[in-house]
Amino acid sequence: MAQFPTVRFLLGAYNFSQLPEDSGREVAIAGRSNAGKSSAINAIVGRQGLARSSKTPGRTQEINFFELQLGQRLVDLPGYGFANVPVKLRQHWGEVLTKYFARRQSLVGVIVIMDARHPLTDADIQMLELAATRALPLHILLTKADKLTRSEANNTLATVRKQLADDIGVQLFSAVTKAGVEEAREVLEKWLRREADSG
Repeated sequence: MAQFPTVRFLLGAYNFSQLPEDSGREVAIAGRSNAGKSSAINAIVGRQGLARSSKTPGRTQEINFFELQLGQRLVDLPGYGFANVPVKLRQHWGEVLTKYFARRQSLVGVIVIMDARHPLTDADIQMLELAATRALPLHILLTKADKLTRSEANNTLATVRKQLADDIGVQLFSAVTKAGVEEAREVLEKWLRREADSG
C-alpha cells in the first residue's frame, strides 16, 4: 500500500519561472546521476514508477514536483556530477538551482542521495554547500547499501558522519532491501509537518 495514497506528479519545470506557486512546504531530493535517486523516491513514497530514472544519466531536463498531499511536495532535482552533460545544460541548471535554493520560501529541507560506495564526491559537497547557503536542514541517504557488506556499510556510515557537521543526518539506505526506508520517510514527514506542529 502506498504510504502517501494521494501522491501525484504535479509538474516539471525547466526554467525558474515555471515553478509552482511558492506556498505550503516542500522537501527537495538531490543526488548524483546513477546514485539511485529515483529508486529512493519510489521506495520512500511507496509508489513504484512514480519517479523515473533517465536512460541517459545526467540528462534529466526538469525539476519534477510531486504533490504528497495538499500543500506538501517532494521535489526531484536534476541529477548532477555526470561528466558528459553539455556545458550549456550544466550552466543552465547551475543558475536555476542557485535561484531555487536562494528564493524558494516553501523549501524546508534537502535530502541528498549518495552512492554508499562513492560518497562525498566534489559534486556532492557542492550540493551540500548550496543547501547550506539557506541553512536548510540536511539529511543524507547512503544508497545501494545492499552492495556492501555490513561491516563496509557501517564503516562508510561512520566515515561520512565524521566528515560532516553534527546537525546533518546520515543513514544507510537500500531501495532493494528497503533498509532505511522507514527512517528516511520519518525525516520527510517531520519536515513537512513541522509548521503544523508549531501552530
